[in-house]
Amino acid sequence: MKTILTLMAAIWLLMGARSGAAQPAKAQEKAAVCVGCHGEAGKGVTPLFPKLAGQNPKYLSAQLRAFKHQSRSVPAMNAVAAGLSEEDIATLSAYFAAQLPQAEAVESSPEGEAIYRFGIAARKVPACAACHGPQGQGNAPAGFPRVQGQYAAYTIKALSDYAQGLRGENTPMRAIAARLNEAEMKAVAAYIAGLK
Repeated sequence: MKTILTLMAAIWLLMGARSGAAQPAKAQEKAAVCVGCHGEAGKGVTPLFPKLAGQNPKYLSAQLRAFKHQSRSVPAMNAVAAGLSEEDIATLSAYFAAQLPQAEAVESSPEGEAIYRFGIAARKVPACAACHGPQGQGNAPAGFPRVQGQYAAYTIKALSDYAQGLRGENTPMRAIAARLNEAEMKAVAAYIAGLK
């Protein structure tokens, strides 16, 4: 009887291992279309498009849904997301969240660090770290994105889009970004790019 139970347990573990191995392969297959803009495993190709590796899955899912339903307008992403099912969105979000992110090699930005860590009280700009974490890891339960190691050029564009009302209709980021000038956006973006 003990031998039969051991054999059944071994078969169950083997089956579990095979189905577990199939999941990453399926996710990688789904993510293949993303490689051209976001790089292998979402690690980045060009500063025009964000790095996805290590991003919070709740945030990724929300963005993919926004692209799918066109409440966030980026034509290429709207087209890609249009055919995604909820299962696809969950699979892609989990896949990119599981990848290891990498920081950029950038010069230190004391002004950017001050804004990131302490904000600008005189203009009611809160510390970025309050929502995005001390090392830029984000806040997964709240759905706040990981910003750590993100391309500076992409962060500047995101902040500019928020400030101009082109993104984040129901988010505090619109008001926060609108209180930053261009030099401050560049400084904080440079600091974020080097976070590890």
